[in-house]
Amino acid sequence: MAQRANSEEELRRLSMEMRYLEQTADALQQRISLVNGAITDISYANMTLDGIEAEKENAELLVPIGGSSYIKVKLADSNKIIIGMGSGVSVEKTLLEAKMALKERLDELEKTMNSAQQQFTQVADRINSGRSRLEALLGSREGKP
Repeated sequence: MAQRANSEEELRRLSMEMRYLEQTADALQQRISLVNGAITDISYANMTLDGIEAEKENAELLVPIGGSSYIKVKLADSNKIIIGMGSGVSVEKTLLEAKMALKERLDELEKTMNSAQQQFTQVADRINSGRSRLEALLGSREGKP
């Protein structure tokens, strides 16, 4: 009888742990998705700066304004870039400084992405081993009267 009570207690504990791990996995997936979006955004910014670097002053450009709409503009100075620093603050930098700042951000985001992916892998492994243990407990429980 004591064995059955221990088995029931382990089932409850394991079930709660599995719910917690699944919530953690969901949160990590959301974080990975957000970081991936930021990486894509910065990669586009880098490609745009590479394109601007090749342009001459007064070159006509199409600038996206959203909703698949664009506006024609003339490039006044390809060496002055306004870059967001966070918290609504933007500063003017040279093209090279802006590219370096974006590269630093990209490097940090990639580190964050790798860390989140490693954490997700660890949580997924724990979920899989927990499920196996749950199945074993339920199987032994069903086999007993």
